[in-house]
Amino acid sequence: MAPRNRIIFDTDPAGVDDMLAMLLALASSPEELEIVMLSVTYGNVPLKSCLKNVVSLFHVLDKEIAWRRAQGKPQGFEVLRAFKPIVAIGPEHALEEEILAEDGFHGADGLHGVHEAHPHLSPAETWKSLFEEGVPSAAEDPSYYSHFIPSRTPAHKEILRILKEEPEDTITICAVGPMTNIAMAAAEDPETFLRVKELVVMGGAVDVEGNVTPVAEFNTFADAIATARVFALTSAVPTSTMPTVPLTKSGLPPYPEKLSKRLRLSLFPLDITTPHLLNKSFFFDSITTHLKEGSPLATWINTFMSGTFRQIERIVGTDEEPGLSLHDPLTIWYMITHGDPGWKLAKGGQEDIRVETSGQWTHGMHVIDRRGRKRAGEGIAVGLGVDSQGPDAVTIDEITGDDFGWLSAKRGNRINRYAESPGTDKFAPLLMERLFGKN
Repeated sequence: MAPRNRIIFDTDPAGVDDMLAMLLALASSPEELEIVMLSVTYGNVPLKSCLKNVVSLFHVLDKEIAWRRAQGKPQGFEVLRAFKPIVAIGPEHALEEEILAEDGFHGADGLHGVHEAHPHLSPAETWKSLFEEGVPSAAEDPSYYSHFIPSRTPAHKEILRILKEEPEDTITICAVGPMTNIAMAAAEDPETFLRVKELVVMGGAVDVEGNVTPVAEFNTFADAIATARVFALTSAVPTSTMPTVPLTKSGLPPYPEKLSKRLRLSLFPLDITTPHLLNKSFFFDSITTHLKEGSPLATWINTFMSGTFRQIERIVGTDEEPGLSLHDPLTIWYMITHGDPGWKLAKGGQEDIRVETSGQWTHGMHVIDRRGRKRAGEGIAVGLGVDSQGPDAVTIDEITGDDFGWLSAKRGNRINRYAESPGTDKFAPLLMERLFGKN
């Protein structure tokens, strides 16, 4: 049976939830999804540290599968064993900013010191030869190399190649980090990029506070210009929401005036992701048996999860039980269950959500029109329009005085923002069971 969903996973694995998202994807069944490519971007730590975390993931899973096999346990991780994703890397910083938006939450390596704590679970530095010229390679390829295909081609070019070679509307991109890779692919070849079936984005904060500034979520804040450019492809008039900030460093061109279609973009902001918690007590109850048995994966995950809970307690105190919000894994849950009626859009349909790129205090903010006014064509009495499809058709594209197109029928973005899942209390148990089986 062909995989239900084929995805390019664009990630900044300098955070615990990124790693859990990749683990959930690799622990799924081939009937649910296939990871065609892992597109690596920078995040809370530099790009090379992010790439090391991805390579370490394959290294640990290789050890875990061998351990499970020796113990007579089900091997799990069927997607990992069925497919070999390409791994490619993007630029080291945002389109226009060279300083990373680091917050230090996940530690210097992005995983709370796991490489130092368990050096036997970190790959030898010879892995760098897969991605860089002039780096000494291993005398013999380690077994974990068999789980992925390294590429020295820039990530955004690999994205375009895959979209061009595969049938249209068969590849979904899940973007759970700064959207620099995505914006570069869209700018280089918009029509090829629009062959994507769906762009699933974890990012932003709409009706809740941000997690890096009062109004901005980290992924969007880290490269607001990239996010704004990608969001503009959901509009019938992309120029209406493109960033006004001059591109002096990246030099990305504007989009053509006419494109063949609009981008289908599904957004998972902090509004929906934050309540999906993996609580401290539940995590330790779930993993203790596997730790005692000697699971390499349990040892690895326990280290960075313990660091995460300590960091949460340091920030918010110990009055309430700490929980990790499963931001990035939620996009994978959506991919494997998107037919579930429990997934519901905010306000029942598409929204005009725009990204602030030039505000001193609002950089990266997701902006919506809260005035409650009707958009053009929504119950407003108008005369015949130039786009009429028949003698009695009545249409309107613009409303007088609406200079920024918030009420326009054509201008503005059209985002599918998800507000409800099949259940905030269901996800953490499903995640832990997928990774380790039933206790």
